[in-house]
Amino acid sequence: MASSPPKDVAIIGAGLSGLSLALALHKLGIPSHIYEVKSNSFVQGGAIMLSPNALRILDALGVWNRIRAKGFHFSALTFKNDREETTDVYYFGHEEIYGYPAFRIYRQILIDELKMMLHECGIPIKYEMKFTHIISESQDRVKFAFADGSVASSSLLIGADGIHSTVRRYTYPSTVPKYLGVVAMTSAIPRSVLRLPKEKEATYPMPVAISAKPGGFVIAPQDTDGSEVLIGTQGAFPEQDRAGWEYLRSEKGKDEVLARFRKDMRDWPDVVQSALENINRDTINLWAYYAVPKLDSWASPNNRVLILGDAAHAVPPTTGQGVNQAFEDVYMLALLLKSSAALPQALHFWQIFRQERVDRILALTNQMNNQRLPPAQRAELPEGAVWKGRAEDTRQMAWLYETDLEKVVGEWVQGRQQKE
Repeated sequence: MASSPPKDVAIIGAGLSGLSLALALHKLGIPSHIYEVKSNSFVQGGAIMLSPNALRILDALGVWNRIRAKGFHFSALTFKNDREETTDVYYFGHEEIYGYPAFRIYRQILIDELKMMLHECGIPIKYEMKFTHIISESQDRVKFAFADGSVASSSLLIGADGIHSTVRRYTYPSTVPKYLGVVAMTSAIPRSVLRLPKEKEATYPMPVAISAKPGGFVIAPQDTDGSEVLIGTQGAFPEQDRAGWEYLRSEKGKDEVLARFRKDMRDWPDVVQSALENINRDTINLWAYYAVPKLDSWASPNNRVLILGDAAHAVPPTTGQGVNQAFEDVYMLALLLKSSAALPQALHFWQIFRQERVDRILALTNQMNNQRLPPAQRAELPEGAVWKGRAEDTRQMAWLYETDLEKVVGEWVQGRQQKE
């Protein structure tokens, strides 16, 4: 049975998922409002990695040409051992093969660009609006409330409010993110302080993942000329309560993080030692790996409340696919909402297709996490548990980077019309 696009959409969360969703809906003629709990002046730190599957979407939305000169372009992550020998290559992108490079950009730069585009389109963002709960949901409308006592309604409410989603509590009140037992410790330093092999200083591959006795260590450029690099490692860490995590991110707690960073420092190759010697305390960050248990449905029973991105399926950062998968959620959902397909069937197809992609990426993430274990631990794992690249095969990741969501949705809609 045919369906009409929603008359209006409320989006909870003005992060990358929420902002890009509003832009995608606007491009398809569907109006939306965004509600964000933080102030407009809040700055999100750090950089993100965008691969061709996300850049293709951002290109369709008119974003790519506005940001392409504002980040670092590259193709592959090079794996090295403690003797500086290249052991593997993982293609994050490739302009000649996939049409787009891999691209690192500061998160806030992309957020600011999306906000500017929404402003140009006249799409409102209401800040310091803390969503609290759904008041009622009918077959065609949802009514919801905020902490200040105000109430609003819309045809759809979409939670793009992250891994600790408040919107998700409406359909899954007892579901909480599961700690994976691993944290990443990162900092940002000048590339110039790294002691790179003199004979390879100009051509040393970046980004690079170096494996040694303590585990894996990543060095990744994150500005346009590569003069600043992210350095990071990951490892097992006991779960903390909220106060514990906040303490570790505080000035006093950074001493403990720094000590863990530099543990077994002399067991790393010299380039890693030089990175650890020059850690910038002001940029130290601790990233605890959490995941959302697989959910039966990303939509409420009446299909008027939805969740996407990290709210539905948080992906650990190892493969750099977290925000990329959120963009896939966003764009595919917008295309389906614009189609004439009945909403329940469209949402069912959306979740099945997206969950299969996410599951495959989670499997890849586990293999990549194992790749970063200390060599002694890696050697104990069964065959297939550790990711292995094929340096000669630049199309190894075609299944991830070449998916055409417009074609996927178009073929599905056409198939349903033929059946009807």
